[in-house]
Amino acid sequence: MQAKLHRWAVADPGRRFDDLVNFVYDPATLIVAFDRVAGNRGANTAGVDGLRVADLEEYGGVPGFLDELRAALKDGSFRPLPVRERMIPKPGGSGKVRRLGIPTVTDRVVQAALKLVLEPIFEADFEPVSYGFRPKRRAQDAIAEIHHFGTRGYRWVLDADIEAAFDNLSHSFVMQRVRRRVKDKRVLGLVKAFLKAGVLTELGERRDTLTGTPQGGILSPLIFNVALSALDEHVTGPWRNGGAMSTPGKRSYRRSRGAPTWRMVRYADDFVILVHGSREDTQALREDVARVLAPMGLRLSPAKTQVVHMSDGFDFLGFRIRWKRKRGTNKCYVYTFIAKRSVRSVKAKIRALTHRTSQWDLAGILTRLGQIMRGWANYFKHAVAKWTFSKLDSFTWWRLVHMLRARHGWNWGQLRRHLRGPDGRWRITADGITYYRLQDVTVSRYAYRGNKIPDLWPTTNPA
Repeated sequence: MQAKLHRWAVADPGRRFDDLVNFVYDPATLIVAFDRVAGNRGANTAGVDGLRVADLEEYGGVPGFLDELRAALKDGSFRPLPVRERMIPKPGGSGKVRRLGIPTVTDRVVQAALKLVLEPIFEADFEPVSYGFRPKRRAQDAIAEIHHFGTRGYRWVLDADIEAAFDNLSHSFVMQRVRRRVKDKRVLGLVKAFLKAGVLTELGERRDTLTGTPQGGILSPLIFNVALSALDEHVTGPWRNGGAMSTPGKRSYRRSRGAPTWRMVRYADDFVILVHGSREDTQALREDVARVLAPMGLRLSPAKTQVVHMSDGFDFLGFRIRWKRKRGTNKCYVYTFIAKRSVRSVKAKIRALTHRTSQWDLAGILTRLGQIMRGWANYFKHAVAKWTFSKLDSFTWWRLVHMLRARHGWNWGQLRRHLRGPDGRWRITADGITYYRLQDVTVSRYAYRGNKIPDLWPTTNPA
């Protein structure tokens, strides 16, 4: 069903889809939607009704729950409940918090069903410069694209930050963008109902949502991408077939005449625009972007949005990207490092786990450390990261050593006897769990995929 919707959307860019609600409450769609909700890490987190996925067995089981939900969607009586507000600290140790909105399990299933139906339609329209929360795309693709164009003369950077993007997004603008592809009034009503569902604050107060889409909802990233695709289309318009930057020859001609060329890379609300030109050209793009964002109810943060040269470096998606001279040569290259903020963030997690007064058993600490460090390493292993991995490995090792000394009252001789193996090497193990050595992670260059990233759904009808 998704493949067909995607194929029809690609074949006819102006098509508006009707009768989509039948797909939303189709039993097969709801089963897949529930499986995705139940398999999500937040399945044990309750919304305002206090129910978790595990609690459904006490209320007639999953089949009964889905039957009731399907009936409510079919007769139009379904109404979403307000999301439960939860404040979580932002990574990097800045002290700032991010506002999450946690929907009920029922609302999550409906949102997942809506996403299953709407995503293949809107994916046909999304530009290749958008990488966040899209199938078969990841942050490393966005970094690889920056690296690709940075090495080809795009050295000026508009490092943009949208102020409270998810909180201030205009509902009318979102619905206008959704209506370009969706004609079914009941589906449009469901999308609008989730936007207007409201918030139950941590203080127990009910607050209406006049703008924004809550972070934490399954549908929110897709809705946000639908809205921000207007920015993608505006900035990348000259790259389309027949445009002023559609071919290498046209781009070279523009530059020979003193005109700039640019390339946008966006991951959800984080984006940069790389410019082959001057600071003035980049500053003009900043003003142009601000004008495009205004009808969406969004604005660039004056404090965090900056025009920088790649030789000064900038942070994006946890990486530090900089054009610099290669040691021992006179040639300059674009390098991708791990940003200091990302290192501070993972160090804070390690410190919390390895405090000298920690009550966790050693096996539990080693297991959790392995999860944190393995995921962190897999994300950053394509950067210039070997030295950082080694230093962080040493930092974690000594945190564990000092924790064990304090916990057991060992002196250095006793510590040596407990941690040194038969082969003379030091090891930290417990119940078969061994300390994960970050320094042993292999670092490699990530292959730039560009426009070769495959679609999740085939665009041709299989024989």
